[in-house]
Amino acid sequence: MIRTTLPTLLFALLASIPLRSQQLVDRSLPEFSFDSLQLAGEMHFLASDFLAGRRTGSPGNEIAAEYIAAQLRGFGYEPINSADSSYFQEVPLRRVQAPTTGLVTIGDNVYSMDDDLLVVRGPEASAETEVVFANFGWVDPETGENDYADLDVEGKIVITRAGLPGDQSQQAVFRGIQEKAEMAAAAGAVALFEIYSLPFPWNGFRNYLGGERLTISAGESADIPYGFIRFGDDVIQRLQQAGTTMEGAVTSSGMRVDRLDSRNVGGILRGSDPEVSDEYLLMTAHFDHVGVGRQGGGAYTEADSIFNGARDNAIGTISLLAAARAFAERPPRRSVIVLAVTGEEMGLLGSKYYADHPLVPLEQTVFNFNTDGGGYNDTSAISLIGANRTGIDEQVNVAAKAFGKRVISDPAPEQGLFDRSDNVSFAAMGVPALTFAPGFGGFDDTIMRYYHQVTDNPETINMRYLTEYCQIFTLAARLIANRDVVPFWTEGDKYEAAGKSLYGTGK
Repeated sequence: MIRTTLPTLLFALLASIPLRSQQLVDRSLPEFSFDSLQLAGEMHFLASDFLAGRRTGSPGNEIAAEYIAAQLRGFGYEPINSADSSYFQEVPLRRVQAPTTGLVTIGDNVYSMDDDLLVVRGPEASAETEVVFANFGWVDPETGENDYADLDVEGKIVITRAGLPGDQSQQAVFRGIQEKAEMAAAAGAVALFEIYSLPFPWNGFRNYLGGERLTISAGESADIPYGFIRFGDDVIQRLQQAGTTMEGAVTSSGMRVDRLDSRNVGGILRGSDPEVSDEYLLMTAHFDHVGVGRQGGGAYTEADSIFNGARDNAIGTISLLAAARAFAERPPRRSVIVLAVTGEEMGLLGSKYYADHPLVPLEQTVFNFNTDGGGYNDTSAISLIGANRTGIDEQVNVAAKAFGKRVISDPAPEQGLFDRSDNVSFAAMGVPALTFAPGFGGFDDTIMRYYHQVTDNPETINMRYLTEYCQIFTLAARLIANRDVVPFWTEGDKYEAAGKSLYGTGK
């Protein structure tokens, strides 16, 4: 009697256990036996001094790209680029640097590149002319608002407020950087400078925009000199008086722009279930960092000037490769794209380029599982940036519990982290996306001690936590790829409309 009823009782017991718990029983999956020594070795290579901070376009960045491609080839992944049968996607970039010389005079006031002037766009120029104030210098064809409509700026230097009418946020200021120079040039101006008013130290802002930067766009130079001036209140008050013009001049040696290429790296693994193998889980991590010395933007010394980027983002790159290796041994139901992107630190450039030029159609890409982070201060947890937005939280929680960890949902919300990593490049196109990150509750001293600092070296990494992080990321990705129903944006999410447009309204 016992022999006949015990299996029945066990079956009934298992049936009563929630699905999320039953998913933990198969501990024969490769991610349950990751080799921590192998992962530590990858960390000591990718974040080594030899790779010199992996700055986009640098030799160290290229070495990292070749290493990732070699791993994917060894795992048996198909090349992501069918056009040339390679594991690379070329990302054409332009390196932009500020003019070597620049000067603006307004009345008796002189502003130079070494002090209160920052030129961020425009060609070589020289002009002695009048200076006029044009409010925000904004033209909106939809509303008809035009700050130049009743103002003669032909051949003149224009001064404006920073930002847009009704919006002086950081985002609005940066939108102005992209668009205002063309509006002023169309109105006939010979130069445009905005009044610096952001709540950041001037020197930090000048170092950020005045240093070398990379862009995909060819329009960085603009048609006229454009930038920011840190004015005294007396000059602003005089300029803002109705009808006031002042004598002035502008000279600039022009922005320096040259070509700099970099590469995304990727491979494809076919899913095990023919019914859903034409649907793809896109797994991403950026493998670039910020480089050496002044490039890094932080403090450094002669003894240590290399921003190794162990946490940001060697951890993410290693976890991406760990998942790729595990999936090669035991493929999930859906197909997988493993994509290591370049240029994240320079403005999400690699992911933006792939999103605009996908090598697998985005409408077949059902989810983007990105891994990135600035560090960790809680090794009892992992973080999910974009929680409760795409319906995959259960899979992440199951994976975390399988390795004794908890999930921190959307830490540091004031930082807007969802829109600061590569996941947003795909979210903007409609692909459900989020970022899986190391455990942290906020940007405290533990995080800032290493974030974009020369101290972020392999020797400071908790290798046991690195292993657990890779295991959780891999299992969570597997569970997402094995779902019966593909993820999608929750109702009302700001990317829901883009998702419906990408996949069709019947999604």
